[in-house]
Amino acid sequence: MMKPDDHRPVTSGKVGVLLVNLGTPDEPTPRAVKRYLGEFLSDRRVVEIPAIAWQPVLRGIILNTRPKKSALAYSQVWTEQGSPLAAITAEQAERLQAVLGDAASVAHAMRYGRPDIAGELRQLLDAGCDRILLAPLYPQYCAATTATVVDRAADALRAMRWQPALRTLPPYYDDRAYIGALAKDLGGQLAGLPFEPEVLLLSFHGMPERTLQLGDPYHCHCRKTARLLEEALARPGLRFVTTFQSRFGRAKWLEPATDKVLAEEAQRGTRRLAIAAPGFAADCLETLEELAIRGREQFHAAGGEHFAALSCLNAGEAGMDLLEALVRRELAGWI
Repeated sequence: MMKPDDHRPVTSGKVGVLLVNLGTPDEPTPRAVKRYLGEFLSDRRVVEIPAIAWQPVLRGIILNTRPKKSALAYSQVWTEQGSPLAAITAEQAERLQAVLGDAASVAHAMRYGRPDIAGELRQLLDAGCDRILLAPLYPQYCAATTATVVDRAADALRAMRWQPALRTLPPYYDDRAYIGALAKDLGGQLAGLPFEPEVLLLSFHGMPERTLQLGDPYHCHCRKTARLLEEALARPGLRFVTTFQSRFGRAKWLEPATDKVLAEEAQRGTRRLAIAAPGFAADCLETLEELAIRGREQFHAAGGEHFAALSCLNAGEAGMDLLEALVRRELAGWI
C-alpha cells in the first residue's frame, strides 16, 4: 500500500531506557522549592490524606513556611552542576549510554520537577523507541516511590495515540548484584577511613508506619537489604544498626529514627560511627545535608567524636556495573 504524500515520517524499532529518580527544585531558592514541594506533596501516593483535609494545610501553612528552610538546606549542597541528585542521575544516564552503545537509547527523568517523565517518554518514542524500559532507581519498593513513577508513566501513555511497549525495572533490594555492589563500594570506603568505626548505621528513607499496616512491603525490603549487606560485608566487631530518616508531619513513622539513634549512640558511649544510605541510588539532600551535615552535628553534640557519612553508589564503578547488569537483564529479548 502506498503511503499518502502527507504521511508523517515515522521511526520505529528502537529500544529506550528511562532512568527515574525522585526529583529536585530547579534552584535553591524559596520560590523554586515551593513549586517543587507543591507538586511533590500533592501526590496522593506521597500524602495519603484526603485532599479536602490536606490541601488547605499544604497551601495555607506548609508551602508558606517550609520552602525557606528547605532552600537553605539545598544551598548547602548545591554544586556548579546544580542539584547533586540531578547531576548524578544525568551522569548515570550518560555512562549507561556509553556502555550500551547503539543497543538502546538512554534518557533520565525526575518524578517531580524536570526533566519530566512524560516529556522524556515522548522524546524516546519520537526517536523511534517503541520498546522502553522504565527504571525507577529505588531498590526497595514503596507505593510513594516506585508506584508513583509507574502512575506518571501511565498518565503519559494515556495521552499517546501510539504507545510504546513498556517494561518496569522491579525492586532489587535483595538482588545479589545490588548487595555485592554495596558491599564492594561501602567496604572500600570503610577501609579508607582514618578511624575504625564501632557502628555502621544504615539509614533508609522513612515512611509513615501506616504504610506498613496497609500492606506496603517497603519496611521488609529495607530490613532484608540491611541483613544481607551485613552478611556480605562480614566485618567482625562492627555493629550494624538500621534506622529510618526524614520524618515529616505528626503521624507515627517507621522506627527507630536516624536522628534519635545518632544521639543515643553517642550518649551510650559510641565514639566512632559511620553512616550509609543504601536505599538511595544517588546522593541528594537527604544524604548530603540531613546525614552528612546535620547527622554529624547531632552525633558530636551528644558526645561522639569520629563521624563519617559514606557516599551512595552514584555513578562510581560498582554503581554503574550494577546498573548495567540490571538494565541488560530487563532488556533480555529486546537487545
